Amino acid sequence: MDKQDVGRALEEIASLLELKGENPFRVRAYRTAGRAITTFPRDLEQALASGEVAEVRGIGPAMVNIVRELLQTGRSEMLERLRDDVPPGLAEMLQISGLGVAKVRQIHESLHVETLAELEDAARDGRLAGLPRFGKKTAENVVKGIEFLRQATAFRLFHHARAEAAALAEVLRTLPGVGRVAVAGSVRRQQDVIRDLDFVVELDAPAASLVERLGAAPGVREFVSESERTVTLHFASGTVADIYLAPKEMFGFELIRATGSAGHVQQLAARAGAMGLNWDAGLPGADEADVYRWLQLPFIPPELREAAGEIDAAAVGALPALLEQADLLGFLHCHTTYSDGTSSVAEWAEACRAAGYSYVGITDHSQAAAYAGGLREADIPRQRAEVDEVNRRYDDFRVLHGVEADILQDGSLDYTSEVRRGFDFVIASVHSRYGMDERQMTARVVKALDDPAVTILGHPTGRLLLSRDPYPIDLDTVFDRAAERGVAIEINADPQRLDLDWRAVRRAVERGVKISLGADAHGVAAIGNMALGVGVARKAWLAGSQVLNTEPADVFLSFAGRRRQTA
Repeated sequence: MDKQDVGRALEEIASLLELKGENPFRVRAYRTAGRAITTFPRDLEQALASGEVAEVRGIGPAMVNIVRELLQTGRSEMLERLRDDVPPGLAEMLQISGLGVAKVRQIHESLHVETLAELEDAARDGRLAGLPRFGKKTAENVVKGIEFLRQATAFRLFHHARAEAAALAEVLRTLPGVGRVAVAGSVRRQQDVIRDLDFVVELDAPAASLVERLGAAPGVREFVSESERTVTLHFASGTVADIYLAPKEMFGFELIRATGSAGHVQQLAARAGAMGLNWDAGLPGADEADVYRWLQLPFIPPELREAAGEIDAAAVGALPALLEQADLLGFLHCHTTYSDGTSSVAEWAEACRAAGYSYVGITDHSQAAAYAGGLREADIPRQRAEVDEVNRRYDDFRVLHGVEADILQDGSLDYTSEVRRGFDFVIASVHSRYGMDERQMTARVVKALDDPAVTILGHPTGRLLLSRDPYPIDLDTVFDRAAERGVAIEINADPQRLDLDWRAVRRAVERGVKISLGADAHGVAAIGNMALGVGVARKAWLAGSQVLNTEPADVFLSFAGRRRQTA
């Protein structure tokens, strides 16, 4: 087990305890511990051996014992006992948007429903709609949620798939007869969710012998060789990997084809045909740039290969100089121990400075976010003093004191205008009342953008990938108001959000909106989230000049302060 596995086990314990009606403080303790373990910045086994784990906030002696049991045995007696006590379908129901613990327990007790299939039947035949506080609309949403959940199980989040692909690529490189190995497919194009993994392997041996070795690779349950150059591996974990074998002189061509997208490759094939080249026979090239040169095109970055105008732009030299990680000067949207984070202000400053940033923007949840231990108004001066103290330590780094203020149901913001004016900048975000219709949600967010304290609109659609659909909102209306008011819109780089979607980012920029990259990180271990946001920005064709936190701190504060004097 790794940190993520242990964290997920603790989260599952919390959910099962909640379904049993256990003390909410005990439930919260397991959720807090799960997040602390998942974001722990060092090796978990070493920290357990040294006793360091016991010093982590939220990890008491009983929790340490469970972590030890999970790491040493791969199982937890407590978790298995809870699984025996709670029908497994009830835990699955919690993943359906709109079904919290109270409603799942009501469904179970009133209708004796214990599986998703039984729940779907009850939602379709009217029994669910007949329960108090449910109704026809809730039943319809449950059916949609079940369909969404079934679809989601076929996919995985990008960062999980990327890590799995990197590990499998290392295994492939160890096989005799293998030269270069490249990750291809949707992982290489940085899609937000991934179904299968794709690789291109350079042949240093006869294809037949390499196919046989691939079939015997560690963890392979079965393999299918559709041709001498294509192998599909099915792993015991459920992963499916398509392997494309290529001689050195055709490696670039096969990598372009295996990377996709299908539309991009089709357009390249059409261009080749128009130039009298035989795409089906392959265009020789040890590297992709060689193949693009055959087509009289510059190299097109993988993130852009979505048949979204990139080939026409490349043909006339109009591809943008895409944002690079090194362009970012400011690390924005991170939470500390003042709300639901696991790192202090000082720890964030030290980590961001070491990572090469010149400033960090601290943004704890505001006080309305009781679910996240929101920053109480009485604690704001103490946090501000802590920020000032950390700033006195550095002459080459700066901590900005911001806040992630909840957009309330009526579109107003948490805290008074006077309190909001005291922060260096404000991220405004929706964290509640997701069930509004499009008109209501759009009006709510637009009203928030009118508040002169707002610097950035956070995670603008509220989506959780493979878990919760975006709430209904007219994004074009939001973009127009943001451009008019001078409010930046966030690409939230939390791997479960990646919100805005890259397609919507392109629309926002076309309407004159400035983009901000925010990590939405709850501990320094998640500092790498920002790289995921960079990937979204690159897919949206963004250059550094279009991203707010590529600017120095003083320029960022000037952007934030243009309207704040009237806040």
